[in-house]
Parts: sequence; structure tokens; C-alpha cells
Amino acid sequence: MFQEIVTAVFQAISFSFAMGWQILWALILGFTLSGVVQAVVSKGEMSRLLPDDSPRTILLASALGAASSSCSYAAVALARSIFKKGGNFNAAMAFQFASTNLVLELGIILAVLISWQFTLAEFIGGPIMIVLLVLMLRRVMSRERVAEARRRAEENRQGRMEGHAAMDMSVGGQGSVLARALSPTGPTAISHFFVMGWVSVWSDIVLGLLISGALAAWVPNTFWKAFFLVNHPLGAKLAGPLIGPLVAVVSFVCSVGNVPMAAVLWNGGISFGGVVAFLFADLIILPILNIYRKYYGWRIALILTAVFYVAMVLAGYAVELIFGALHLVPRQRHALVEMAHISWDYTTFLNIVFGALSVVMLYRFFTTGGPQMLIMMSSPANADRSTHGRGHSHDNVSS
Repeated sequence: MFQEIVTAVFQAISFSFAMGWQILWALILGFTLSGVVQAVVSKGEMSRLLPDDSPRTILLASALGAASSSCSYAAVALARSIFKKGGNFNAAMAFQFASTNLVLELGIILAVLISWQFTLAEFIGGPIMIVLLVLMLRRVMSRERVAEARRRAEENRQGRMEGHAAMDMSVGGQGSVLARALSPTGPTAISHFFVMGWVSVWSDIVLGLLISGALAAWVPNTFWKAFFLVNHPLGAKLAGPLIGPLVAVVSFVCSVGNVPMAAVLWNGGISFGGVVAFLFADLIILPILNIYRKYYGWRIALILTAVFYVAMVLAGYAVELIFGALHLVPRQRHALVEMAHISWDYTTFLNIVFGALSVVMLYRFFTTGGPQMLIMMSSPANADRSTHGRGHSHDNVSS
């Protein structure tokens, strides 16, 4: 009995390690690119740039969200900050979804672990979901409810990643994106965003890998096939987007950490649209639903939960229909969920190259005041008062 337990645990850890090894270089690349973008895009003007929920503003909110590339908790905290500073509520919600679902690192990892079609689906389905939730929020968020949400938001109840949302370490000044990235303060800002990106989501990544490894090792395919109605093609397509977000709600995994679990679900037989809806649902996991309650009160939290869920489901159906019509739904279910093994292939080579890059980033981070920034991430008050001291902009959007 004991030996069987040890074997089962070893298999689960082996699956987790193998998936982690496959996506390691993609994570480093994604966080590097994210650091570059965040280093040259200031948070300071976001509230003033999002005064309403017109199509132009929602498009801008989505672009700013994608550029901010936040973990789910930081995205929720920053959206509240934008709203408190006078930004439009619906635009803040659009920003929140874009900052976790339209980001570079998510697309890269999806392509590596599952297939490029899922990356394309993420960037097509994401805007569809944002449009749907804005249209629904316009109907259900009356002036009275928006006023109620603002009143509760101004009570400053704490969620998670408040300090991360408050700080703005972007490079100030004029010039092109490349010029700012290569300025004397550019590499420092990039290294700080790189490390803080890892700090923000490492627990979600590890949790996602462990849960995915356990599911891959311990749950037989017969269960998944029955659960996802694999033997009923139409039923599977109808049920997938409904079930996907519900699985995410109870998984406690968000940000890029839910990609390994999406790979397990895809191999298990969930529909294409179901995987996409599951990926979108990182902003309705149970801990974040509790943060909505703290930020906006029970009534608004329940409204947001319902609107978000419906938008995710409908976006999943839309992606299923669009990609099915274009014959872009993958026919094979061979996501990289396998036992641990390391061989000399392109993955190992890329992990070595990008591992060296991460060492450079870490060195820059620790030699330019980075640890102090980490302390401020957990203290909004300190983040609001902080000055980077190396030429960085500090137009804080305080929580």
C-alpha cells in the first residue's frame, strides 16, 4: 500500500516536472517581453485615458491591459485603482480581463504546451469576451450600482497584490519604445518587472503544475471522456464552455498557471471552446470572487460573477463556431503531458539560453534595489510613497 502511494505521488510529480520543463523557456521569454512592454508604458495616465465605455475607450483599455500583463490578483487590484481614480467601471473591467487574457506569455505557453490554434483562439476569443461583458455591464450596472461600487471601492479594503498594482516603475521621458527600453534606466526597469512578474505568479504556476500532474497521473481517461460527453459530439460542444469555467472556479489556479491544467483537460476530451472558456475563467476563481466581495460588496460581486461567467461561456461558443467553420480545431489531442525526461533537444537548448538570460536579469535586479521593490509589493502605503531613485517614472495608481 505504501509503495503504491509513493509510486502514485512520483508519477504526479514526474508529470508536473515534465510540463514545467517544457514551458520554462517560454515563461522566461514571456516575462522578458512583458517586462520590456511594462517598462515603457506608464500606469499613471490610465484613469484619465478611460473616462467612458465608448468603443474607442474599450479598445484602449484592452491595449493598456495587454501591455500591463498582470497576474490575476494584481489585475483586479489595478482595475479597482483605475475605477477609484475616476476611470469608467466598464472600461476598468475590460482592462482587467485584457491584462490576464491578452498577454504575450500566455500565448507563448499555449503554443508550446498545446498548439498554436489555442494561442490564436485566445487572442480572437479574448476581444469577443470583452465586448460581450461590456455590453452586459451596460445593461446591469445602473448609475446607482456604479455609485454603490465606487463607495465600497473607496473603503480601501485589501485584497492581494495591492502593492504591485500601486507601483509604477516605467521609464519616463520621450522617445520611441526602443529608445526608452535602451535608455540608461531601461534595463533596470525591465529586470524589476521581470522578477516581479515571476514573484506575482510563481505560486499559481507551481500549483497549476502540481494539480495538472496529479490529474494526469491519477484520473483515468475514461472519467474525462464520460465527464466531457466525448461520445456525444454535439453534447460535448454544448457542455464544454459551460463546464470549463466551473472547473476553473474550484481549481484556485489563475494566470498562466492554468495552461498546464488546460492541457490535461484537452487531452481528456473537453471541447475546443471548453478549453478557451476555462482559460478565460482565471478571474472568477474562488479567492478572486472573495476579493470582488471585499472591493465592491456582495451585490456587485454576484453581478460581476454572473456577467463574467456568461461572457466566458458565450466567447467559448463563438470560438468553437468560428474555428470549426475555418477547420482550425486541432484533430489530435497530444498536448505535452508526459512523464519526466530530459534529452538534448530544442527545449533543453532554449532552457539553457533563456536560463542564462534570467541570471542576467536577476543580477541586475539584485544590484539595483530590487529587493526593496519586492517589500513594497506587499505594502500599498509604502508603494504609494516610494521613489525609484534611478530615473523611473513613479506616477502611482494607488490602491
